Amino acid sequence: MPVKNDEWIKRMSLERGMIEPFCEKLSSNGVISYGLSSYGYDIRLFNEFKVINDTGKMETVDPKDSKRYDFETIKTDVFEIKPGQTVLGRSLEYFRIPRNVIVLCFGKSTYARCGILVNITPLEPEWEGYITIAISNISLNRVKLYALEGISQIVFIESDETCLVSYADRKGKYQAQKEITSAKV
Repeated sequence: MPVKNDEWIKRMSLERGMIEPFCEKLSSNGVISYGLSSYGYDIRLFNEFKVINDTGKMETVDPKDSKRYDFETIKTDVFEIKPGQTVLGRSLEYFRIPRNVIVLCFGKSTYARCGILVNITPLEPEWEGYITIAISNISLNRVKLYALEGISQIVFIESDETCLVSYADRKGKYQAQKEITSAKV
């Protein structure tokens, strides 16, 4: 199961639309880096965030019943995430993952060093859509999140064989998501 290099990622993106929009080189001049890297791609954060409205009372968040929560949508180029807060964002890029590839996602060290944890589940074979990103601030300070700049690095791993059942085959509940998507059961 080889990790795919920059030439493969570039070819798959330009010829097959695997990543759209696609940045052919790592951009880092005055911004948190994004774009094509040696063995992966640094994705950008879109300028929209979903936050559970703070009602002032401590409620238990239930991933099996996220419809009962009132999410506030905030559009901004710089979002200040509070200490202990988790928000949902999404990638600027749209993805179409090949059937014989799985993608692992990691938070960028620039944010990790400020107390930001980024959680993205693996992108499964034949999944497509914008990536919903859970962003948590474990520091004691507010931290600025910059839209249209890097938030996570993704690594493509190709199998010698295709999977028997892909995400598309099983009609996964997050398939072809076009917006920030809260938990579904």
